[in-house]
Amino acid sequence: MLRLCPIGPKRDNLNVNMNPLFAILESSDYAIIAVIVLVSAAFASFATRQRVSFRRVERKLDALLQHHEVKLPSRLSPEVERLATDPTQKIAAIKLHREQNPELSLAEAKLEIENVTGGR
Repeated sequence: MLRLCPIGPKRDNLNVNMNPLFAILESSDYAIIAVIVLVSAAFASFATRQRVSFRRVERKLDALLQHHEVKLPSRLSPEVERLATDPTQKIAAIKLHREQNPELSLAEAKLEIENVTGGR
C-alpha cells in the first residue's frame, strides 16, 4: 500500500492533502521491482548466450563439412535450379522458390538462389 507523507521540515501528524506523485513506496514494493528487474536481466543474458553458442556450433559444423568436402542436398527443386542457372531468370527462380516454400522470406529465398548461382 502506498503511504503519503508531507514534504518539508515538519512531518508530525499534519493532515495535508498530498499529491499522489509524492507517494512513497514501501520496501516490499522495491523488493518486488528488484526481483522483476533481476529476472528480466537473467533471461536476456541467457538468451544472448544461447544465440552466441548456436552461432559458434554452426560455424564449427560448417567448417567440418567444408573440410570433408561434404555437399548438403539442395532445397531447390530441379525447376528452380534450372531457372537459377540462367542469369536472366533469377527473379523468376526466386518467385518460384518462394511459391514452393511459403515459410521463406524474400531475403532467405534470394540468398538460397545466390548460393546455387555463386552470387551471379
